[in-house]
Amino acid sequence: MGSGSLEAVKQLRALMEKALLSFTPLFFNSIFPLPFPLRQSTRTSSALSSCLSSLQNVHQGYPDETLVRFLKARDWNLVDCLRWRVDNEIDNILALISTELLRDTQLVGVSGYSKKGQPVFAIGAGLSTFDRASVHYYLQSHIQINEYRDRVPTATKKRGDYVGTCLKVLDMTGLRISALSQIKLLTIISTVDDLNYPEKTETYYIVNAPYVFSACWKVVKPLLQERTRRKIQVLQGCGRDELLKVMDYSSLPHFCLREGSGSSRHSATGTESCYSLDHDFHQQLYTYIREQSLMQNPVAPISQGSFHVDVPGSGTEESEIVQSIECELQKCGYQNGINHSIEAIKISD
Repeated sequence: MGSGSLEAVKQLRALMEKALLSFTPLFFNSIFPLPFPLRQSTRTSSALSSCLSSLQNVHQGYPDETLVRFLKARDWNLVDCLRWRVDNEIDNILALISTELLRDTQLVGVSGYSKKGQPVFAIGAGLSTFDRASVHYYLQSHIQINEYRDRVPTATKKRGDYVGTCLKVLDMTGLRISALSQIKLLTIISTVDDLNYPEKTETYYIVNAPYVFSACWKVVKPLLQERTRRKIQVLQGCGRDELLKVMDYSSLPHFCLREGSGSSRHSATGTESCYSLDHDFHQQLYTYIREQSLMQNPVAPISQGSFHVDVPGSGTEESEIVQSIECELQKCGYQNGINHSIEAIKISD
């Protein structure tokens, strides 16, 4: 990056620091609008505290590098990201333990590090079914991994220098046309990453692509941001030879170790599958989540199975009350990914 851009980053950082120390109530009204009256001083203090905490979780002690990322991808727009984080309590998401149960159907792991010290994420795109819960929970699980990657900077500690990006190797073994039914989830995940985790992935490598990949790619490609599309490389076969240019053999995902090895939940080569819940990455992630959950109260009661029913007031016909309760039960099912088991529930007299 040229000296002009570095100077722009320094100037913007100085402006942000000054703004954080002198935020006005009007500013917070526009960023964090509340649906109920609240004393302005309390509201400003609370919003400032949330904003500062979230900003710290975003830059992790590297504000200039973070501003560069948002300069490249979001035209400096870090405010929308902070609003999204505060509104959705992203800073507390690593205290939620429910998504641990989704890993068998959302195959992801870390196989090692690149020659530049970047973590190598292995993703079983072809065999991930995403059929155990709703879109909400799979998105939550994805964000948890993003937050763990950024807030527990193992790569930076391991290398001794700042490591702000990762590599992702997507294994397409087992891919079928039916995977397009998950297009909504994939689009949501891609959008969240583009807007709130910009420039965190340097390259996406696609390996073991079957013949149906071309048809699926034609549908998915237009939904991706242009800057994301430029980062995607489709490698021949298992991609081993190309990947060895950017990582050592020991960091190759198990499905890239030899041609025709393919992907599975259990490595066929004798090497540990990085999808395994016994793998170091998952053990460290789950230990961290459990520790965080013990330190905080649950931030999303619905994920623990609770729900609220608004029963209409007195004088309302019984049929309307029944309809209201049935409606709320259905909402609970959709939010928790169990709609298939309560869809037929009816309340009788």
